[in-house]
Amino acid sequence: MNGDEITTAAERELGELTRDLATTSLAMARRFRAGATLWCVSPTWPHHARHVAVEFVHPVIVGKPALSALIGPAEEPIAGLRASMTRGDLVLAIGDGHDVVTADLMRRAHAWGVETIWIGAGPRPPAGAADHVLWLDDAPGTAAVDGRFILLYHLLWELTHVCLEHRGRLREPAPVCEGEVCITCSDDGQLAEVVSVRDGEAQVRTAEGPRIVDITLVDRAATNDLVLVHAGSAIARVSDEVPA
Repeated sequence: MNGDEITTAAERELGELTRDLATTSLAMARRFRAGATLWCVSPTWPHHARHVAVEFVHPVIVGKPALSALIGPAEEPIAGLRASMTRGDLVLAIGDGHDVVTADLMRRAHAWGVETIWIGAGPRPPAGAADHVLWLDDAPGTAAVDGRFILLYHLLWELTHVCLEHRGRLREPAPVCEGEVCITCSDDGQLAEVVSVRDGEAQVRTAEGPRIVDITLVDRAATNDLVLVHAGSAIARVSDEVPA
């Protein structure tokens, strides 16, 4: 099946999701090209996580490369992935919009420098819950949804390989800076996860790498807390509550 046939099949079955699929596939191809590992997790439906990982790591078409993909733990996935994932990796989660574990994982992954993909059905998660959201309107947990999930990640695998064949498209777009002060490049508030705390300072994990920050403005910062960092200081603790 070539790229045009894949696109036609996707449009017929998935409608407006085809644009999201194309965007997500290109982002994944860029990460794989840079050496990323894809981590697949589904606390509610672990069989889907296993299926996705096998799909990406197994070159079922002659000439297609195997892509690095692993299954994340179904139980306590945040603790397991925190210790395993490295900056530049990908995490793909399958779960409905009420899955608070997946929502927390998607949020924390931003502080780890990991690109996030959330596949689900039913009520959508809030805007910005993941870098890429591939969502079905159907009620989750039905046979029809299971079949469409499988179609989604099969198409994601196919289109990622299509993108990998077009190397000119894999270059990351350069940021555009205008004026004397670049808002994009300035030290805005940055999400960070606390690694360790000592004497009014904390080592934190951010999308750009580890940092040492002052935590005197944050009351009782502890390991694994999410904090907002600005100008070398933690200025607020991010709420533990994940929006419903």
